[in-house]
Amino acid sequence: MFPLRDHNPSERTPFVTWALIAVNVVVFLSYFPSIGGSDRLLMAFYSDWALVPAEVSHGIEMRTIVTSMFLHGGWMHIIGNMLFLWIFGDNLEDQLGHVGFLLFYLVCGVAAAMGQVLADPTSTVPMVGASGAIAGVMGGYLLMFPKARVDLLFILFVFIRVVTVPAWLMLGLWFGMQLANGASSVGAGGGVAYWAHIGGFVAGVILILPAWLRRGGPAFWDRTHGRPPHEEVQYPETRRSAIPLAGRRGAQRQGHDADPTRVPRAGQRRSGRGSPWGGHR
Repeated sequence: MFPLRDHNPSERTPFVTWALIAVNVVVFLSYFPSIGGSDRLLMAFYSDWALVPAEVSHGIEMRTIVTSMFLHGGWMHIIGNMLFLWIFGDNLEDQLGHVGFLLFYLVCGVAAAMGQVLADPTSTVPMVGASGAIAGVMGGYLLMFPKARVDLLFILFVFIRVVTVPAWLMLGLWFGMQLANGASSVGAGGGVAYWAHIGGFVAGVILILPAWLRRGGPAFWDRTHGRPPHEEVQYPETRRSAIPLAGRRGAQRQGHDADPTRVPRAGQRRSGRGSPWGGHR
């Protein structure tokens, strides 16, 4: 199960999101295809550029707090991270502007790194990946668009299905899993840097608060019912052989003449004022 796309198009071209994806991919291709097959060479490379909590906690190799954000440990690692950034990054960039989003992303990445260092300051296991910064993007998205619709792709043997859920459910479950796994991994060493995810996510929520409050805070949710403040994308009924990309401007939007076989109108508001965290869509 993993997110495939959201129904929340960006109003401005997400140049920074695209640039961050490009930089991550270029950096990955600059080292992994050539040394990824050798554990010795890969660890030597990481010793120079990856974040080692035991070093940072003693004020050594502080530059790795930033450099580690642009490194990845394998193909699935970078593909998964860039998919999350592609889905959620454009909407935060839309709200914060290009420069504001870049600063938001980098600060979330730094907070994520420090979260992992504080959780396990004696660890000598190198940490790499953009997932901490991207977790911050997810935290900001949760506060701004709790009821934006997100499509999740389920693959179970030959069973393939796309299920649409509100963002609060998908992101809330994801964060809950990080908390549970983080609590059980303290002192275990190695594995996934769950506390980097937690630190980045919390930083994202905190950093997006001023933008959310400027839009009215809870009143912003009331006006939009927790959904994006613009018309959402309508995708054709999903088939195994053709799944549209996320966030594309060319995707068909809702309209009165929509084909009844297509996904029902996402942006329609129900009567009455309700919490945007409710389960109704």
